[in-house]
This record gives sequence, C-alpha cells and structure tokens, in this order.
Amino acid sequence: MMMKYVFSILTAFCLVLFSYSESHSTDRKSTEKSVDSDDFPVPTNVPGLLFYIQRDPNSNTICYQLNVDKQGRISEKNPVNTFWIRYTDGGVRKDLNYLQRKFAYGINSKQTGNSSFELRSVAYSKMPLYLRKDSKDEYHVYASINKRECILNRVFIHIDGGTFWSPNVLYIELKGTDTATGKTIIQRIKPT
Repeated sequence: MMMKYVFSILTAFCLVLFSYSESHSTDRKSTEKSVDSDDFPVPTNVPGLLFYIQRDPNSNTICYQLNVDKQGRISEKNPVNTFWIRYTDGGVRKDLNYLQRKFAYGINSKQTGNSSFELRSVAYSKMPLYLRKDSKDEYHVYASINKRECILNRVFIHIDGGTFWSPNVLYIELKGTDTATGKTIIQRIKPT
C-alpha cells in the first residue's frame, strides 16, 4: 500500500515535470534503458536548497528552496520557493509561471507549530512531506525512504518515451540521508 502511495506522488511529479513545454529539448538519448542519475548536475549556489527533482530526457531541474527574508526568518505563509535551473539553457534560473506554481510544481504548506510545516505537492496532495528544523536549528524536508525517516535530497524519474499526458516511467528513485545513521538511502520504485 505504501509503495503505491509513494509511486503515485512521484508519478504526479513525473507528469508535471515531463509536461513542461520548454523542457522537451533533449541532451540525452530517450531510448536509454539504464541511466546513471549521478551523471546529472547537482544544483550548487542555491542557499537553503531543500531538495530537487530531475528526470530524463534532459537535465533541467526543479529546485525546492527554503524561503527566508533578509534577516533569515522563514516565511510562515510560503516557506518553500520553487524554481527551474535550466541546464539546457546554460544553467539559468527561471521562476515558475502561475500555472506551474498552481497546478504542477508548487507546494502547499500548513504550519504545524514549533516552526514546522506539512508540505503537499499541488500535483499530488496525498503524500505529506515535513519541513522542520534539525538539532542544529537547520531546516530540512523529511520523507520516508525504504521505511526509514530521511532528509529528502533528490528525486530522479527515468522516462522512456510515452506520451505528453502518460510518460513511460521506468522507475523513480528517491535519495536521502537517514536521520538515525547519517547514511545515504536510495530507493527505486518501479511501476507495477
């Protein structure tokens, strides 16, 4: 049941990422059956980066960043800022437009007290993520990866063809850091 739940949210992420019209330029062969997600660029120089989503057929990336003011205080109304890094266009940063924010890539948040938030994707609201501080007073997004509480770092979606509304998702990979051990945890979810 949990695997179907996780797969559903990640498929929704995949659908909205794949449907972004400007991101259809390819810098990889879409016929590849095995993709090394570690070959994709890692976003750098993004203060407060919480996690990011990547997928083939190209390396364009959606970043989820902590939204703070100049004094470093988190925005309680909108704690997460979401934007593109367009690696296929030289690594430029592009804000999401209204439709992308409201129907595809945005995050809805609800304050749960103690400077913590429950986050839900606008594309798939059934799976909660949790934004909260760690013991060092730093914010992270927490998710369950391989039944372990982890700090979510990256979501990678491997697509091989399909259509605009129904991409052929071969697998979805979650990568995070186990909060108990500090080890990297990776889980690949294959559609059933």
